Amino acid sequence: MNTLPLPQQLERMDAERLRRYQEHLAFYSGRQWVGRARPGERRLTFNYAKAIVDKLASYVMSGVSVAVEPWDASTEAAERARRAQEALRQVYQENALETLDLDTELDASILGDGAFKVTWDADAARVRVTSPDVQGLFAWWQPDDPSRLWRVASRYRLSSEEASALYAIESPVPGQPQGQVTVVEAWTGDAFQLWAGNHMIRESPNLYGFIPFVLFPNLRVPKAFWGESDLPALVEPARELNRALSQLSAIVELSGNPIAVLEGVERAEDIAVQPGAVWELPERARAYLLDLLQGGGVKLHIDFIDLVYRAIHDISEAPRTSFGDNPKALSGVALEMEMNPLMQRVRRKRLVRSAAYQRRNEMVLRLLEQHTRVSYLPVRQEMVWGPVLPQDRGRLVRDEALLVGAGLHSKRTAMEALGVRDVEGEVGRIRGEG
Repeated sequence: MNTLPLPQQLERMDAERLRRYQEHLAFYSGRQWVGRARPGERRLTFNYAKAIVDKLASYVMSGVSVAVEPWDASTEAAERARRAQEALRQVYQENALETLDLDTELDASILGDGAFKVTWDADAARVRVTSPDVQGLFAWWQPDDPSRLWRVASRYRLSSEEASALYAIESPVPGQPQGQVTVVEAWTGDAFQLWAGNHMIRESPNLYGFIPFVLFPNLRVPKAFWGESDLPALVEPARELNRALSQLSAIVELSGNPIAVLEGVERAEDIAVQPGAVWELPERARAYLLDLLQGGGVKLHIDFIDLVYRAIHDISEAPRTSFGDNPKALSGVALEMEMNPLMQRVRRKRLVRSAAYQRRNEMVLRLLEQHTRVSYLPVRQEMVWGPVLPQDRGRLVRDEALLVGAGLHSKRTAMEALGVRDVEGEVGRIRGEG
């Protein structure tokens, strides 16, 4: 049994995971070359990795909303679902979750993991949803089921003033830098602990009754808890692209400042490469300017760069068309085939995000039940995602009208297909107008 204080245990945990996070952040930020530059070496950085990660995050998070449905056909269940939908809408607005979710999606895409924390703000009397830095999160799960957490620890640093205001922690804390305090929250389903440095300053029952964290991977790794970043597959192609473009840039610059080559000359003085320059050379000597662009050498460089450029798009599953380049004016099925790799990647991510958002929504509703004594659960949740490709909305409306008229779609299903975020609210407003 490990008898070290929990903060000391954390110092020895997940070193490889935390190192990987730092490498991914550095690469995303543009620090993509290996080693130090040699004197005079040109190092250009074309940060396609950042562009692709940002683009994928935008595609994943386009038009997401939650639809709450009754648990059964009873009137009570329908009213409970209506209350839950309205409560979630209010929490989403109060916490600006549309922005928070996009920021968290970027974090998860870069680092490989994302997280939400759902707590009750007693001062504001409302649910607070935040996105803690996964670099400070540590998790313990059931050995036979990584989806079942039994403990989560959150480590972060506060100034002495913040620690005093938030937790009444007196400074200085033994073993901590002057003016700073490292705080650790440890949560299980039954208990809560608060540590300042290596000293536990609070221990109490967990009044929530659940661990208020949602941890989710960017992309799942089989049989693993922590996820996979979008960046590792792009590292080598991106570095090769930077190297090739830097080399081509140097060649083009030298071709604009040509090198004078003298053959059969032992000494040379006052040799100037400029228009109208006259050189006096010995008999049988020869002078010429070195043309680095002759023989199609530059085309070989450009062809290689094109190959690397294509590899980057293939590996990232983000066709050039996803960046707005559509020279063949593709549409319809042809456009879907061109964009199919991106659509499949977006779908894989959305499957993971749907489970995380549903778990977060359940925590929100449970907290509201505890503090408002209003019943919100059980309800059914369905995450509604916007289309990846541009849609002909007029055609969609006509298609859904035909399906509803033929009795193949309900009006609610049609509204969800058309991207209506609050289906129940919209149905109520339609009835009110009738």
